[in-house]
Amino acid sequence: MVVVIDNLKERPRHPEKQSNADSPLLRKPDWIRVKAPGSPEYARTRNIVKTHNLVTVCEEAACPNIGECWSQRHATFMILGEICTRACAFCNVSTGVPLPVDADEPARVADAVVRLGLRHVVITSVDRDDLEDGGAEHFARTIRAIRQVAPDTSIEVLTPDFLRKEGALENVVAAQPDVFNHNLETVPSLYLNIRPGARYFHSLRLLQRVKELDARIFTKSGIMVGLGETRNDIMQVMDDMRAANIDFITIGQYLQPTRKHAPIDRFVSPDEFDAYATTARAKGFLMVSATPLTRSSHHADEDFKKLKAARASAIR
Repeated sequence: MVVVIDNLKERPRHPEKQSNADSPLLRKPDWIRVKAPGSPEYARTRNIVKTHNLVTVCEEAACPNIGECWSQRHATFMILGEICTRACAFCNVSTGVPLPVDADEPARVADAVVRLGLRHVVITSVDRDDLEDGGAEHFARTIRAIRQVAPDTSIEVLTPDFLRKEGALENVVAAQPDVFNHNLETVPSLYLNIRPGARYFHSLRLLQRVKELDARIFTKSGIMVGLGETRNDIMQVMDDMRAANIDFITIGQYLQPTRKHAPIDRFVSPDEFDAYATTARAKGFLMVSATPLTRSSHHADEDFKKLKAARASAIR
């Protein structure tokens, strides 16, 4: 039996998963392998993150692209702490009782954005079901803090679903991020096992509501594949996203963090990802990223430029 321990706290990182049976860790195919981090720029990015006492989803979610992104000084900041109130079967972020909200965090994030020289920044968070607004005001304060010191930096938020948090979405939208991202993560039939604390149609409606509140904001959502979904499942999710007027879809391979997490059903081939990308473009998405190593914030700065260009082209 494998027990996953958070070394900083000497407690199980995923206490809710300790009774799960161990599942096999499949050998990764060649197209999944990445270089270990270690460049001077990677070390500089890590130092800025640590000296500002910030958390990144790059580390907490064990992102395979951390070496590439941090070597380019691209870090995705995870606000509202590092402990999540939910227990999704795919996620490596710690589950438990979160600490109180850090009121100084927005200013530290903004200063880190300046020190890293970011043209585009992605801000995400853990789920904070314990908070009355799910952390929405903290998102808004972080956006405003960045605007104050880095007005030319575009801002992308990757938010929780704010389930049963009246007025939360409206608060974040009012702060006017350039991109509003909320991941559906998987197909509806797998929600009970993979994302039990969420509701598929609530997440879709959240993204649709963003457009209703402010049509200028780009909307974005992503799913993982390799969890047991079918091609028809993916096609339906694409159609649902387009019906909700979502601009940008990301599709990436699910990678199992530990033996206690949801097992990988299979590794989807690069050719299949190419086919998904072709179909998504045909369905009318302004932007598509579908590769084995695609993650929500991977190449987000370059993708934002392409997203703006695609909208301008569509308007002509």
